Amino acid sequence: MAVKTLTRPSTDLRPFRIEVPEADLKALRSRIAATRWPEKQTVGDQSQGVPLETSQALARYWEKEYDWRKVEARLNALPNYITEIDGLDIHFIHVRSRHDNALPLIVTHGWPGSVIEQLKIVGPLTDPTAHGGSASDAFHLVIPSMPGYGFSGKPSAPGWGPERIARAWTELMTRLGYDRFVAQGGDWGALITNIMGVQAPPQLAGIHTNMPSAVPPDLDALFQSDITGANNALGSLPAGLSAEEKRACEQLDFFWKHSAYALIMATRTETLTGLADSPMALASFLLDHDAASLELFCRAAAGQPGGITRDDLLDNITLFWLTNTGVSAARLYWENKLSFFGAKDISVPAAVSVFPDELYEAPRSWAERAYPNLIHYNRLDRGGHFAAWEQPQLLCDELRTAFRSLR
Repeated sequence: MAVKTLTRPSTDLRPFRIEVPEADLKALRSRIAATRWPEKQTVGDQSQGVPLETSQALARYWEKEYDWRKVEARLNALPNYITEIDGLDIHFIHVRSRHDNALPLIVTHGWPGSVIEQLKIVGPLTDPTAHGGSASDAFHLVIPSMPGYGFSGKPSAPGWGPERIARAWTELMTRLGYDRFVAQGGDWGALITNIMGVQAPPQLAGIHTNMPSAVPPDLDALFQSDITGANNALGSLPAGLSAEEKRACEQLDFFWKHSAYALIMATRTETLTGLADSPMALASFLLDHDAASLELFCRAAAGQPGGITRDDLLDNITLFWLTNTGVSAARLYWENKLSFFGAKDISVPAAVSVFPDELYEAPRSWAERAYPNLIHYNRLDRGGHFAAWEQPQLLCDELRTAFRSLR
């Protein structure tokens, strides 16, 4: 199906360029050098959080060798814009494909991420013939910064939760001239994309997520009620679950018992002042998302890249520092009243990609119930929570396959 575009998109789009003063980078290095370190952890693993040796290795590289100007140039090589939506400035990258009938796609990042998460998928999605794909798989790509993140505005009053962001993204795509588009996301991007599916604006042709909202409501409530372990969630599972479903339950139980970072942000956001004052407090907090990702990040900090490098980590962390968005980004957790994983009322065409190191591996049985119009389901053999960042080629292949029937 050919993609239609409006002939006169809104002109309320301001070109944006990133130009960080050298003095800001010098001040950052000085603060890193002045870090007051705690004593070493009392265990030999990551059960107490980000190991001291990881933080110190990252700090040494950040202070002495890391070059922000490289990623600044990568960002500025892409078309960046700011537009005001519902009273708030929204930053976004907009790369149009040179191929005819490219499908418009809006991709939303998560926490502790930013538009930097998606830089590796820009070329393959917009110019597939240069990256092993065909012209018929091309996308026009829109990558916004969520409110309070990166170069977008910081809300000064409550109200910018996932539902409002989802509506803003539909407005953004309409403003860009697209009257038919698809959406993708992981982490917060997954929730926002799923809510777009719930809202089902007529322009939305379909969605894709690598962190699906597929958990049956009773199980979702069970695990959220047992964060301390007092209610023995795993001992209260209903009968008749398949082995795949039981495995997903074990993963969900583990996550909810190791999600203190999310609870802190959801309840005591303003207590996190240290994220605005100390680069290493910010870095350690952003690294400690989930167990599998922390292992990946620790290897990267030690100079052992496995899809994500030290520079990848510091590109993202430095963006948070330079924009002072550690606390403003955290407020999204306070705003949210929705379940991350619980199934929702989504009838639009939906596609699900399951990466083995995701927070939970959604069984096909759950995905089919949660997304009655499921057009694609696939389990990958590698990759985790930050799919676009860690396994960009696999994610691009998934998106090409998932949305092929909607073109």
